[in-house]
Amino acid sequence: MTDHTLHSRRSPLRGLLHSTHLGPSVAVTIVAIGLGVGLQLPLWRLVILGLAILLNQFSVGLSNDWLDAERDREVGRTDKPVALGLVTAEAVRNAAFVAALASVLLTIPLGWLATVANAVFIVSAWAYNAVFKNTPLSVLPYIVSFGLLPLIATLARPVPAFAAPWAVALGALLGVAAHFANVLPDLADDERTGIAGLPHRIGRRASGGVIVVSLALASVLAFFGPSGRATAMQWIGLVLTLALAIVIVVALTRPPTRLLFQLIIAAALVNVVALALSGDRLLA
Repeated sequence: MTDHTLHSRRSPLRGLLHSTHLGPSVAVTIVAIGLGVGLQLPLWRLVILGLAILLNQFSVGLSNDWLDAERDREVGRTDKPVALGLVTAEAVRNAAFVAALASVLLTIPLGWLATVANAVFIVSAWAYNAVFKNTPLSVLPYIVSFGLLPLIATLARPVPAFAAPWAVALGALLGVAAHFANVLPDLADDERTGIAGLPHRIGRRASGGVIVVSLALASVLAFFGPSGRATAMQWIGLVLTLALAIVIVVALTRPPTRLLFQLIIAAALVNVVALALSGDRLLA
């Protein structure tokens, strides 16, 4: 969203909504709903799961904009409402806590195991914003939170069950790819404000290599992890992800563009679809 667009929408409520990082929040929510559909959750459980994960992600996005407010002002971020003065950091902070609490409370009807898993997801994601972002362990919260996503879905069943280790590992690998892909476009701005997470320390090309390897390993897990005969979707997912990985490698040899990020997202979505279509094979 451009500076002009944000300034043309001076409603604090709109600023607050934009601070939720709406696009990524909706994307993660769709993944959770897809997993729930694959697991054939009853409708009311599916709705609660979707709303809980949406609020979960809203809290993470809001906490990010609250904790990064000063840094975003320093680098002149025109896509951050707090940095532009369209909403106060205090309002964003309060909304972040409310969303986190609402998300945890909302999962209570799904059972205490799902509630605990969701709470750990939120704590881990907030820990990235508050502590890990500027450390060599910056990828760790992404591994924990994304690894928990399949587990939250399987624990939300009427009869809770743990997710298969391959599904948890696949989620964690997508978390690794998401972290590095999310940071790549902001490397220059982050360096100006002293941010030095793992992607900053190893550089752009090495970070791209981590993304490629993570996505390739995720596709291998999506293919070989589920028990039984491989489905057509598993074959398609494996071929598409490996093909996209090759294209990403080529793109990394050229100046950075939004195309690279879009390719990474496309490869991640292929793995997400394969994971969601695994159904009961997600269970341990």
